[in-house]
Amino acid sequence: MDRGRAATDRRRRAVPARLTGRGHDLRRAASRVAGRVPTPWLFVLAVFFGTKIVLSAVGVLTLSAFDDVPWAPPPDETMMREQQRAISGHRAVALWFAWDSFLYDHLARLPLDQPWPDFGFPLLYPFLARPLAPLLGGDTALALLLVSNVAFLLMLYYAHQLGERLLGDDASARRFVRYLVLLPAGFLFQAALTESLFLCLALATFHYAERRRWLLVGVVGFFLAMSRSVGFFVVLPLALVLLRQHGYRLGPRSWWAYLRVGWPLALVPAGWLTFMAFCRWQSGDWFAYKHAQEEGWDISVQNPLAVLWNGLTDTPPRDALRVWFAVVVLVVLVVGARQLGLPYLVYGLTMVLVPLSMGPPVYKSLLRYLLAVFPVGLVLARWARNAGADAWLTAALALLQGALFVTWLAYWTHFII
Repeated sequence: MDRGRAATDRRRRAVPARLTGRGHDLRRAASRVAGRVPTPWLFVLAVFFGTKIVLSAVGVLTLSAFDDVPWAPPPDETMMREQQRAISGHRAVALWFAWDSFLYDHLARLPLDQPWPDFGFPLLYPFLARPLAPLLGGDTALALLLVSNVAFLLMLYYAHQLGERLLGDDASARRFVRYLVLLPAGFLFQAALTESLFLCLALATFHYAERRRWLLVGVVGFFLAMSRSVGFFVVLPLALVLLRQHGYRLGPRSWWAYLRVGWPLALVPAGWLTFMAFCRWQSGDWFAYKHAQEEGWDISVQNPLAVLWNGLTDTPPRDALRVWFAVVVLVVLVVGARQLGLPYLVYGLTMVLVPLSMGPPVYKSLLRYLLAVFPVGLVLARWARNAGADAWLTAALALLQGALFVTWLAYWTHFII
């Protein structure tokens, strides 16, 4: 009997031992897999999926709460909801389509042998969706959303790489990535819009410029200029990076050296010229984009500082509030100018002042355009090296973005277009 009990006890002890061994093996296998993933990607993927899960959950909850409110949306402004339902029956997908998303979807489906309906939108975003749509059963809307999210993921990677090089360590680079995601309208990086694509390409050009890979700078910059009109102007801060790398030396010999190394920068304006050539081919007008902006949205080139001042002093409170966001961005850039350096200061100022030069119609979309000002994140990452300051700043930005996200989901307010 004693021998039987002893054998039974040994078998009982062996079961948890085997289970413990299996659990240990699983942990070791997971550690090996994680060890094979390049260092920044674990962090990048965590940020990507974390923000997507949180924002999608908040979005679905908010829209579900709006369902039982009789004024949400107003009876005369239900078109947005109808367009979203046509995109997808799943709210977690449909909520990321708003405003220009539906125009991009139309352009992605339009055959090129038909007259082009709208030259106010550059080509890259809808054209990237075209080859993906057949792989998704012809769903161009889903293809657009996929392009935006892949661009968002790559944007996070390039932000980490550039931040580590400019800020000097991994911890600062991670703060930079976090602050980019937490910018006031950062939720739009996940929408079927051009924000994530533009910033991904902008960060990539500076990443390769800092590593002196100028041919890649030119190639990526070509597509950057095709993604949004302001991309054309990024050639200036990129040229300043080249000048800085050679000590800002000027002279006949220096210019030859700059030309020999930096000639791919000519590909950046070539991207916009390609879009102008498309306009000429489709409409016979090289400046169809400009004319579409003037006729469709009453946009004309104006003094950006005058537009800024007008927004603060002579507009409804909602417009003034939007313009105050631009003022805060400008203050951060100017105060952090020495830490940024000339190329990134010029880039940041360009991304604020060029949109403002469009005149008062820019107010409704100003928070969207300010997402391109990534140097703000660099400055904040330097300022918030203290753990307490970092925690408070992160919490404040998260609360502000949450409030703006709910406001954006109330599409009928037209606060962020």
